[in-house]
Amino acid sequence: MNSKVSGQLEKYFHDVKVDCPYGMPHTAVYRQAQFFDLPQDMMEILLEAGFRRNGNYFYTMKCHDCQACIPIRLASDTFKPNRSQRRAWNRNRDLQAKISPLRINNDKLAICDKFLRERFPGRGNSALEYYAGFFINTFAFTQEVEFWLDERLIAVSVIDRYENAINCVYFYFDPDEGKRSLGTYNIMFLVDYARQHGINFVYLGLYIKEVKAMNYKDKFKPYYLLQDGEWRQHG
Repeated sequence: MNSKVSGQLEKYFHDVKVDCPYGMPHTAVYRQAQFFDLPQDMMEILLEAGFRRNGNYFYTMKCHDCQACIPIRLASDTFKPNRSQRRAWNRNRDLQAKISPLRINNDKLAICDKFLRERFPGRGNSALEYYAGFFINTFAFTQEVEFWLDERLIAVSVIDRYENAINCVYFYFDPDEGKRSLGTYNIMFLVDYARQHGINFVYLGLYIKEVKAMNYKDKFKPYYLLQDGEWRQHG
């Protein structure tokens, strides 16, 4: 654990063993702790140390037989979009983005349920469970970026915003708008927003080379991976 974290918070963390949620043939070990209040600077230190947020929990992966999960982030001042990403940006210029505190409504639940049903069939997850157990918390400054096409909501990006970092929590969209490359557009929007507001880093969660749903993040270059305690540039 990062030395800045270990002295103050390490006593609160414990290990939880589960089947790997990413389908790797190893037992996953979450090192996690539940908090109900944390200062903003401590949350940035946790992100810097590779931790993720799930509801009121911060966690990192400490699997004994596998090191496939690697924290990944972008720096707003170095990111350079490629041709495909620029096309996705231009394709979505007709969208309007609205940023507001996290709130639940029927439109969002309907889109998120449709997204979960079509993108992750058979898992039995619901939008209400995601909001109640994953997004909502008592200590992070959590916001939603709503993407609107005229009068219709088509995508939502759930983020934690800090003074010097944006933590990407989750992104969902109307599957009927799949041709828009909204996932790519969302990341580009957040990096552009961070640059405009003097925010240095956009944390994309975990990078797993062997998992298609997690390795698309290496297309955003240069990216930075937390390896051996240091953020190293790639691409």
